[in-house]
Amino acid sequence: MAILDRIDGPGDLAGLSLEECKQLAAEIREFLIAEVSKTGGHLGPNLGVVELTIALHRTFESPKDPIVFDTGHQSYVHKLLTGRKDFSRLRSSDGLAGYPQRGESEHDIVESSHASSSLSWADGISRAFARTGQPDRFVIAVVGDGALTGGMTWEALNNITDDNSRNLVIVMNDNGRSYAPTIGGMARFLNSVRVTGGYRDLQEGSERLFGRFGAPGRTVYRATRGAMRGFVSRASGNQDLYSNLDIKYVGPVDGHDLPALEEAMRQAKGYGRPTLVHVITEKGRGYAPAENDVADQFHSVGQIDPGSGEPLEVSSGRSWTGVFRQRILQLARENDRIIGITAAMLKPTGLDALAEAFPERVIDVGIAEQHAVTSAAGLAYGGMHPVVAIYATFMNRAFDQLLMDVALHRAGVTFVLDRAGITGPDGASHNGVWDLATLQVVPGIRISAPRDEERLSELLAEAVAVDDGPTVIRYPKGAVGDALPALRRTEDGTDVLREDPAREDGTRDVLLVGVGPMARVAGEAAELLAAQGVSATVIDPRWVVPVAESVVEFARGHRLLVSIEDGIRVGGIGTRIRQALRDAGVDTAVSELGTPDEFPPHASRGELLEAAGLTAERIAADVVEQVRGNRIPVARPE
Repeated sequence: MAILDRIDGPGDLAGLSLEECKQLAAEIREFLIAEVSKTGGHLGPNLGVVELTIALHRTFESPKDPIVFDTGHQSYVHKLLTGRKDFSRLRSSDGLAGYPQRGESEHDIVESSHASSSLSWADGISRAFARTGQPDRFVIAVVGDGALTGGMTWEALNNITDDNSRNLVIVMNDNGRSYAPTIGGMARFLNSVRVTGGYRDLQEGSERLFGRFGAPGRTVYRATRGAMRGFVSRASGNQDLYSNLDIKYVGPVDGHDLPALEEAMRQAKGYGRPTLVHVITEKGRGYAPAENDVADQFHSVGQIDPGSGEPLEVSSGRSWTGVFRQRILQLARENDRIIGITAAMLKPTGLDALAEAFPERVIDVGIAEQHAVTSAAGLAYGGMHPVVAIYATFMNRAFDQLLMDVALHRAGVTFVLDRAGITGPDGASHNGVWDLATLQVVPGIRISAPRDEERLSELLAEAVAVDDGPTVIRYPKGAVGDALPALRRTEDGTDVLREDPAREDGTRDVLLVGVGPMARVAGEAAELLAAQGVSATVIDPRWVVPVAESVVEFARGHRLLVSIEDGIRVGGIGTRIRQALRDAGVDTAVSELGTPDEFPPHASRGELLEAAGLTAERIAADVVEQVRGNRIPVARPE
């Protein structure tokens, strides 16, 4: 019987011998490679934390001792050890989530999959335990070295070290990477600690980073494979940058050496005060295709061949990200003021080609979206035109900087929001459905949503030509699809995609306003409506904020306006259009379609669109019901 089959909860780990634990680690890796290759998911990060997760659950008592995973994409091993072994529908509807989820298990604490927040969570939980008389409970935060590039981590450390009376253990999983290799001075320093050859150098190097971490006589663990060895050194007495952080330090320790890991965890547990355990791990450990992948070590994969690591499905057509990748490079060749900014997502956002061609014109700030946006404002003041490429969901983190640093100062900064709208399998934290509702309240902002490849190319060129305020281009994940040509374009830039003949009184039944890729759904709905005798016009405003005058004028001649967006309905573009019509005295009825004001669960994009009623069939049926039910007054065209 496989050892993994005997593990139904963390308590089952206690009686295992060292050899059985090693066998369990091997079985877990085999399981992950076999299962994640079928479904897709975060393979590399989980292969790197197998021994670490086993050691955590053997040392601490979850859920009494809550384990908080920063980001959470490395929690697959944790799920296995807490009894969740059905990975057949990982990241699919009704299957396991790709991140911790409280509804799955009492062992899952934090569901948010945004980086650099774990230490703040751990700080708050440990303070609550202290104030409610629970001194026997520990809080463990597992944070990657990539998260150290985020300012929130350092804000939390500053407060954690202000109170040394709590049972809080910070496990720094140092693999030299976030999505890609970690950047910046912090990364360079950790790398020097990671690769140094002498124990004294390891000890003193770590102390230079974290300051005085306790009394003399600390143990430093070898960051190489093999048995644990100790070395006792004197306190360095360094008064460097972090010398005022009064936190115990253990490490560096080999993150794939179980005895070393467990000894380090026991030491941290015994101190009775906030302690940092520095663990060196290898992303993709034990899987040759991942270990040999220099780019991202299989950070996230689709369906792959488990033997070769090659993808089973080759994407048909060009991706939105691929179109942006090519177009931004073309524009940068024409305009040397363009400079790219990424927050640790160079390749996923499509800035890698620009970085290869013009390495001095792309800045990777690490997982530091707030800094990225305010730095962009500074670059604009200095005469550059920054293009901040970021996932739509992560734009939420830098709203204040967009509002007060970019917009207030009328800085010419372009924001390119990848994975906007419904993205699907990664779940609530990664679905980018909030950008249209939140960003449109920023004074002076211009927001565009391309419907196809050609529109993305032209809108990006228009955006980088704006130097008196922020511009936004947002598009979803996946393939662009076929081109959607326009019948004509109005003087203010609205594309007319379909225009059925008007009635004798000059009106038409319904005006369908498609936002970005939802223009395709609008066109399909119009076809269904025509078959039922309902006349329709389909338009794509291209720039959805501010509302174009042509959109208002089109609305005058229609009985009903239906806005269709794959963003949250509350406060979305439909709401903006309704306000514009009201201001203009146009009484055309408005139906605003979008996603509900809920956190979208993990499921496919198609499933989530269907659940939100954003399919051509559902839209057409609703329009017919409204028009034929005489619930829509006839507009009075002027």
